[in-house]
Amino acid sequence: MVQSPLHITLATPDATARYAVTLGAALRPADIVLLDGPVGAGKTHFARCLIQSLLITPEDVPSPTFTLVQTYDTTAGPVWHSDLYRISSTSDIEELGLLEAFEDAITLVEWPDRLGSLAPTRALTLTLAQGDRDDERIMTADWQTARWDRPMQDWANL
Repeated sequence: MVQSPLHITLATPDATARYAVTLGAALRPADIVLLDGPVGAGKTHFARCLIQSLLITPEDVPSPTFTLVQTYDTTAGPVWHSDLYRISSTSDIEELGLLEAFEDAITLVEWPDRLGSLAPTRALTLTLAQGDRDDERIMTADWQTARWDRPMQDWANL
């Protein structure tokens, strides 16, 4: 059994995409994935690959930096992709409807530190960081509930 935290070296953007697609296949409504890391770490690339793997009809998956939230109908249910970089208070998060999405949608959240005390403890937290080479990323997966044990075991076997 793999234990939290799990550290993975992603040598290329294609490797990042492979992990995103594998996780996407395991997601179901009410799952929350928090994507943490600095600008340029690969959070949006990861989210885009995951969402595109689940879309019923292929479409562009833009960064929600300016719209704050993008929603998608997918084979696994509704997906909410949010970027909280420009959020300054938790009341803004409540106005977005994000707390309701946590209950019945698959929710991907970039810049989860903006959630503050609203951050769900049942979430899977993925922290991405620059590796030693330009395209390399180091991903750390951290979780507190058994819900994520199986998907992380699948990752450990990739």
